[in-house]
Amino acid sequence: MNERLKSIVDLEKYPIHDLKSSKIQKIITRCKAELAQDSCSTIPNFILPNSLKTMNLELEKQLNEVYMSKESINAYLYAKDDPSLEKDHPKRKFMKRYNGYLNSNCFSKNSEMKFLYETDELLNFVSACLDVSPIYRWADPLACHAYNVMKPEGILPWHFDSCEFTLSLMIQKPEQGGIFEYCPNIREPGNENFEEVKKVLNGDRTRVKKLKLEPGDLQIFKGRFTLHRVTKVEGNKSRYMCIPAYVLDPHRVNTPEHSKAIYGKVLPIHLERNKARSDGLAD
Repeated sequence: MNERLKSIVDLEKYPIHDLKSSKIQKIITRCKAELAQDSCSTIPNFILPNSLKTMNLELEKQLNEVYMSKESINAYLYAKDDPSLEKDHPKRKFMKRYNGYLNSNCFSKNSEMKFLYETDELLNFVSACLDVSPIYRWADPLACHAYNVMKPEGILPWHFDSCEFTLSLMIQKPEQGGIFEYCPNIREPGNENFEEVKKVLNGDRTRVKKLKLEPGDLQIFKGRFTLHRVTKVEGNKSRYMCIPAYVLDPHRVNTPEHSKAIYGKVLPIHLERNKARSDGLAD
């Protein structure tokens, strides 16, 4: 057994190092069913308390490196309008955003979160829960396992992720607000379902589900196909989350536009690999 992994994940409760064990097989079966139905599954108290403290400390030591942005975006993570579309098109609905990221390339070599993300045990467990194989760690050097920071008054509007699958690890919970809301399976490869997306953006709550995460919880999430947001953070305490990501294409990274808007910079790799997505979805 990997000794460092043993100090991070509660392997007694969640033996992700032994996917054949009956204990983890029961959890995988539950996660598969929840992900198929709701595009989301939560595993409580996945991270051990001491590791949680370590992750919190490693983020707080580098808070001055977090790229914070208040630039409004649409649900497809673009900040630029497209006047060629109809006025009420979802791509032309821009929403307030105030959040930031400690980019993945800022993490120290011995970072607790970086180590966890790079273990095959976690990748193989997530793959089994999703019932999708193979999946790959995201090649984007800024976004693959970034910390998300939402200060008081922070808000993350309705959007789709650029990567297919996202993990959310709650590191620090705010005093109030900061609730994750999502609309399961609202789009799929080849079908944007703009009419349903438009309804949600205009305030229709019919499809909306809520998820309250606690520190140490792990959420597995099909973020590319599920519209989601985080409500305004209230009180004096920031919301800290780590969002490790997995993809179907090991070569792909964020588009230059997304990288600039969300992570504050564009690297040569974003320009070199800037190609149309094979799933036909807006990115």
